[in-house]
Amino acid sequence: MQKHTQNIGEGVYRERLTPSLWILVSAAVVAPMASLVFVPIDTTLALIAGLAVGVAVVALMIAGSPVIEVRDGALRAGRARIEVHHLADPRVDEGEDARLARGARLARDSWHLIRGGIDATVTVEVVDPDDPTPSWVMSTRTPDRLAAAIRHAQVRSTPGR
Repeated sequence: MQKHTQNIGEGVYRERLTPSLWILVSAAVVAPMASLVFVPIDTTLALIAGLAVGVAVVALMIAGSPVIEVRDGALRAGRARIEVHHLADPRVDEGEDARLARGARLARDSWHLIRGGIDATVTVEVVDPDDPTPSWVMSTRTPDRLAAAIRHAQVRSTPGR
């Protein structure tokens, strides 16, 4: 259910952190519950209401999923945005390292965009001395692509280019 676009030639990366398939299927369980409410009134109405509620819940979960994007010299993760020249080299973590990045190594004052069901993380230290946030930690399904897009945007945003 992920959607990402990446074109290093233009320095564009976009990934929507959609819930995993099993979470979407679990959310769709509201459909029969909604149907049960309307069964005493009319069975056809109950089927339509259940279907509408199930589709609406799944659609809202997908539409409300945060986006990670690298474009025009900036990294956007959810609602936050930072210029890439304020960032150090990104670090990709997978497996046990990713679990530690989301847990024991996670600084409380870092910007976090962590999603369950997405194992890998990318961490970038903030090098701007005026920014109180020491780093950004983001879950991603394509950590190498995200790190490459950040690096590419950093090279393109270097003064004198």
